[in-house]
Amino acid sequence: MPIQTSQVTANTIAIAKEDPTSADAQELLSAFANEVRKRYDRPPADVGVLDPALFTDPRGTFLVARLEGTAVGCGALVPIDESIAELKRMYVNPLQRGHGIATRILEELQDFARECDYDIIRLETGVKQPESIALYGKSGFYRIPNFPPFEDDPTAVCFEKRI
Repeated sequence: MPIQTSQVTANTIAIAKEDPTSADAQELLSAFANEVRKRYDRPPADVGVLDPALFTDPRGTFLVARLEGTAVGCGALVPIDESIAELKRMYVNPLQRGHGIATRILEELQDFARECDYDIIRLETGVKQPESIALYGKSGFYRIPNFPPFEDDPTAVCFEKRI
């Protein structure tokens, strides 16, 4: 049974590092991929399986947001190099959107990036994801030229933020 959206408050959301291969994480990642595939004629370059090996580096993390114990959102941060991290797989269940869950996940990931001494966070989203574009713009990210593997993808929109 879905949790009523009117019940969502900052106090009812718990965000923690979790194993990206867990059943809850895989369900969220699958929902993310399905939603992205529905929005585009051709899936973006990076929509496939999220490689768990990305999280063997201690400077990478995968977070799950839970509402009363139910997994409702996720987000990941993986190293590109010593000073740059990439934000990946930001997703919130559509029934729980509009209550600041994505913002909370994003804030937690930015805090983690600061703790790991990254200077920059980069990300890719798509032209058919206006809610994502708005979230990143409101959070201080700015447009940059598309970085690999998105440089030839006309549906990709890349951002970064100095932290």
